[in-house]
Amino acid sequence: MRVEHAEGARVYAELRGKARAAEMQELAHGIGAEAVIAGLSLEFIFGKVWSRGGLDRKQRSLVTIAVLVALRQTAELQNHFRIGLTNGLTQAEIEEAIVQTAPYAGFPAAWTAARALIDVTCNSKEAPDQEMS
Repeated sequence: MRVEHAEGARVYAELRGKARAAEMQELAHGIGAEAVIAGLSLEFIFGKVWSRGGLDRKQRSLVTIAVLVALRQTAELQNHFRIGLTNGLTQAEIEEAIVQTAPYAGFPAAWTAARALIDVTCNSKEAPDQEMS
């Protein structure tokens, strides 16, 4: 196993819990495009980018959320809302980040993100700081 992959798996476990990290590892060791994407995510996103200095994890979460709002990536937003909460962001801070993106990314993107946050914080069976089953 590459050093970056192991580091990425460690960081992902800290951000999303051991059960989710194990699922991601299993995906990465599978076959096909999903396996390649999962492996690259662990190695590059979490093994290299999330492991860098310069920003703390709370700041990285805020930047990531803003970018995902702009890209209207609802599923990844929900994942990163949970990561942000784990990293110390409050729901109010996430809401304010969504509002801040509206004039730059567009109101439809911000509206979609606001609804995704409601799904995570109010309608999800998974509490923001717990592992998904």
